[in-house]
Amino acid sequence: MKKIILSISFAFYSLIGQAQEAEKPALVIGLVVDQMRQEYFYKFEERYTEGGFKRLMREGFMMKNAHYNYIPTYTGPGHASVYTGTTPATHGIIANDWYVKSLGRTIYCASDSTVTAVGGSASNGKISPRNLLTTTITDELRFATNKRSKVVGIAIKDRGAALPAGHLGDAYWFDSKTGEFMTSDYYYESLPTWVQQFNGRKLAEKYLSQTWEPLFPLETYVQSIADDNDFEGPFIGMDKPAFPYDLKSLMADNGEYGLLSTTPFGNSLTWDMAYAAIEGEQLGKRGETDFLAVSFSSPDYIGHRFGPSSVELEDNYLRLDRELEKFLNYLDETYGKGNYLIFLTADHAVADIVEYMKSERVPAGNFNTRFILTQMKGFTSEKFGEGDWILNFSNEQVFLNDKLAAERGIALETIQRELASFLLRFEGIKEVYTATDLRKEEYIKGRKALLQMGYNHKASGDLLLILEPAWLSSSWKGTTHGTGYTYDTHVPIAFMGWNIPQGTSTRYASITDIAPTLAMLLNIRLPNGSDGDPIHEIFTK
Repeated sequence: MKKIILSISFAFYSLIGQAQEAEKPALVIGLVVDQMRQEYFYKFEERYTEGGFKRLMREGFMMKNAHYNYIPTYTGPGHASVYTGTTPATHGIIANDWYVKSLGRTIYCASDSTVTAVGGSASNGKISPRNLLTTTITDELRFATNKRSKVVGIAIKDRGAALPAGHLGDAYWFDSKTGEFMTSDYYYESLPTWVQQFNGRKLAEKYLSQTWEPLFPLETYVQSIADDNDFEGPFIGMDKPAFPYDLKSLMADNGEYGLLSTTPFGNSLTWDMAYAAIEGEQLGKRGETDFLAVSFSSPDYIGHRFGPSSVELEDNYLRLDRELEKFLNYLDETYGKGNYLIFLTADHAVADIVEYMKSERVPAGNFNTRFILTQMKGFTSEKFGEGDWILNFSNEQVFLNDKLAAERGIALETIQRELASFLLRFEGIKEVYTATDLRKEEYIKGRKALLQMGYNHKASGDLLLILEPAWLSSSWKGTTHGTGYTYDTHVPIAFMGWNIPQGTSTRYASITDIAPTLAMLLNIRLPNGSDGDPIHEIFTK
């Protein structure tokens, strides 16, 4: 009888313990897939496993009509916006690189000249989140627990690790010169032991000793155009952009270890590092909610070179799906179903390759920025007198010489308006907005509203251009992103796990809704610049 009573008591208290554990997630995992369209959830669905992307759709909650709510849609601003719950107008990361008038040069979004490399190579170590002007949801989790919670950010790209980790977390990124993960002394004076041990496994070398071949017979990739075509960018040393890819032979001419980024094995290495971080830091196993922010950079490199209709991109997502299934199974075994919270999104989507669109008789074009810059310089010198009126033209933004304007007694607004009218003469330019109008007016709808949400009063240019749909500032091989059109803004937002109901919604949602949703789920403070809304459907079902 005593044994029966003890068994019942043990079971009872075990249930209580499980209920207490369920009061908060052991671990929050943020997955950002660099350059993922929402459509990829469905386009390749037939060959996805049951436990990867399909499981997110089946067991989680999906916002099917989620978008970026600003221009420009780049990697740095994307990661910053996901984790801060606000846009470049507030968090200050207005591009990957941008011109600073007061410095007379361009700066990088995650650059920090005051720090030095820890591990890796010196040139890749001057990285921190100091250019990010607001807190992140990861910062707020740390503050909420008096920094008992751990936050780890991991990515091939440094900005994909540093910005999500926020000001208070730890960040590790891949060094293309050494093939190892590194950090800076903003975070640590030396690499933690578990990172050193991970680097000692030499996994980058292992992956680059392989040949990248498609998972399935080439003729079965029916969702993609022909493997050998004229639209994609081949690796140096290859005559055509087509399988197979002998990575070892390609390394020397294609960035050595950096080649890994443009293969699915860059994702594999990132997953490997994520597992190592969970074990090395004992994430979610210390009685506090921890946060693992993982960004998969390789889909972006693959997408830029081969485009969204390529066999290479399809193969990448089929592989990523299988690795996601493995990871979710690992989380189930490690923490138990329902004891972790995971979300998946993207930092931007991508445009189709211009020449491919033209071949299908869809209006598209390549925007020649050098030609336009030359025309602007000629126009301003003729209109306002000889001088260096155009300081910089980048990210579809024009930076004018306000000091020269003051010296000549010409109102900067006058130069803005004259130049804006001049630019509208050129093919490929759809709209031009002046900084003066973006400061004075409040735009509610349309592309000008997106532009305004990306406009930072202290950092952005004097003129901001919007190109025609399917027009890109890029070379004709491969593709890019950055616009406010749906092919660049429409991305996944999927939550699954702890306290997440199953379901979907076609209501418009913005990327800045992710951080407020996490804040409400975790009962912590909103990031201090956040202006998104919680996803109400998650809390009402």
